[in-house]
Amino acid sequence: MKDARRVLAGYRTSEAPIAAIDPPVVEQRDRKPARRLAVTQAILVGFALLIVAQLVRWQVIQRGAWKDLPSGGIGYRAEALEQRGLLLDRRYAVLALNSYNYEVFAAPNQIPEADTLDVARQLALALGWPLEEMLARLEGDDLYAPLEQQVPLPVGKAVLDLRLPGIYARPHSVRVYPEGSLAAHTLGFVAGDAKEGSRGYYGLEGFYDRVLKNKKSLDESALDPMEVFGAQQPFTFVDTGVFAQASAGQRLSGRTLVLTIDKTIQYLVEQELQAAVERYGAEGGSILVLEPKTGALLASASYPAYDPRRFGEIEERLFVDPAIGRAYEPGSTFKVVTIAAGIESGVVHPDDLYNDLGFIEVGGRTFKNWDEKSYGLVSMEDVFAWSLNTGMAHVSVLLEPARFYHYVDRFGFGHKTGIDLEGEVAGVVRNRGDAEWHESDLGTNAFGQGLAVTPLQMVTAVGAVANRGYMMKPHVVARMIDGPLSGVGSNSDGTLGRVLEVRQVTERQVVSEETARTSSRAGPGRDRA
Repeated sequence: MKDARRVLAGYRTSEAPIAAIDPPVVEQRDRKPARRLAVTQAILVGFALLIVAQLVRWQVIQRGAWKDLPSGGIGYRAEALEQRGLLLDRRYAVLALNSYNYEVFAAPNQIPEADTLDVARQLALALGWPLEEMLARLEGDDLYAPLEQQVPLPVGKAVLDLRLPGIYARPHSVRVYPEGSLAAHTLGFVAGDAKEGSRGYYGLEGFYDRVLKNKKSLDESALDPMEVFGAQQPFTFVDTGVFAQASAGQRLSGRTLVLTIDKTIQYLVEQELQAAVERYGAEGGSILVLEPKTGALLASASYPAYDPRRFGEIEERLFVDPAIGRAYEPGSTFKVVTIAAGIESGVVHPDDLYNDLGFIEVGGRTFKNWDEKSYGLVSMEDVFAWSLNTGMAHVSVLLEPARFYHYVDRFGFGHKTGIDLEGEVAGVVRNRGDAEWHESDLGTNAFGQGLAVTPLQMVTAVGAVANRGYMMKPHVVARMIDGPLSGVGSNSDGTLGRVLEVRQVTERQVVSEETARTSSRAGPGRDRA
């Protein structure tokens, strides 16, 4: 100690010596309690991780097997399922409704060992399985054993009625199309399963998917399109009162759609279309029946069609509706647009004379009539009636590119019509200034070549001429019924469904009423007199 003090005294910061400091005394502590605490914490953490792992297994990995699992092995009842809204034609004939399939599965750990053989025997008979295969699936102590994913309604109910221990049948809604392939392209189909959920594809099922399965109640006076359709805002619906129509007796969570489609007209159109395609050996075709004054589509048929009840067996290309989803060169039907544009602009009149030489040059290309004949001095009315390519090219030259393509645009070509069906395309129109446009396009476009339109665009444009020049927005839904349909005139809870009518939309007046009347006086195919 003296040595330590002597050394410390040798360090100075001033004249006064530094005070001596004794070294600290270290206490000897017992380390055993700290070790016991660490071991206890490790055990608790281990138990916590084990519980978390078990919860993950039950709630995530095996969620499908245990979700809504009833106690007592009673099974599930289909009446609890929520269903999509119906699709009805304009006279309330059902075009799409709902039924059930069942998913059958087992919990082998709930089957008494002494009953396993008997349970396997009854279930194998109900599902059509070999007894040995069923017995192998039910033996053991597994919590979940899948058996069948798509069991028809009668079979699923038969399994439920057996009331077998550890055997469950879970229903899931399936879409039914009672008319088979009728209006298949317009309706679309619903796909999915009980685990992943289902959604609509193509046509009405795709476009109105959220509406058909939406559970939110609508305001009694108006419908907010953003709430129902998201980014799509096809139409405005107006409340017109209560629904007092006999329904299919289904309790629905989605909204029922009443269509503009007439089942009878649709059937006749499809029969004629199929006969025509087969008669002429065509690859396919489309027929549309449009009400020009309202834009209501009374029928829309495309052939070949498909059965939406068997969509899983169909080539995907057949799902696309050619009436709205594929573009084609319209040919002579497009001449009504050219002649209407010429009359509206004042560059031609039906009585004006045109000397047809049988050919015309536009943009360095020579064009001839469809029959390669020369008709001499004819009126513009005759040019239209006899569908002369040369006369139509002459009109487009008089219009010049700016005015010609202005009217092509006003008639809606190159743009989607906005019809309430999924899968519509805009078609292809090259305009002056586009990289691929050539001056000769002015001639070919005049008689419907060198551009691509959809059948719906074409019928909508012609409908505008027939409707005094006013173009109506085409639509397939006439009204929407908000509320479950479970009886005649009222629902089981005593409330009435709301009827929301579609508000007809006038897109624009493409030509004057006088021009529309004049253009309607004659048309391609009129006999020469």
